[in-house]
Amino acid sequence: MEITIEEFMKLNIIIGKILEVEKLPKTEKLFKIIVDVGNKKTQIIGGGAEFYNEEELKGKKVVLLANLEPKVIRGERSEGMLLAAEVNEKPYWLTVENDVPPGSKVR
Repeated sequence: MEITIEEFMKLNIIIGKILEVEKLPKTEKLFKIIVDVGNKKTQIIGGGAEFYNEEELKGKKVVLLANLEPKVIRGERSEGMLLAAEVNEKPYWLTVENDVPPGSKVR
C-alpha cells in the first residue's frame, strides 16, 4: 500500500527516552513502558519481553509513533508505538545513540 507525502507528514514520529520498563503480568511477550517524550511522559504497551530484559532497556532513546489513538491492551492504556525492525522474527527497537533530546521530531 502506498501513501502520499501528505499522509506521511501526519505521522508524529519522535525520539523518546525509556524511564521505566516492567513486564506485563500474565504475559510472556509484553512490556509496560514509560517514555519521556519531551514535554510529558507517555505509556506504551510493547512487545519484545521474550527477547529483552527490563534493565537493558532503561535509559535507551527510542523512535516512536506518538499520535496513535490510545488503545487498551491487557487492561493497560497504550498511547503510542515503538518502531522496530524485525530480523528472523526478533524485533530490534530503533534506538538513537547521540544527544538528540526526547521529543525531537524525526524527519
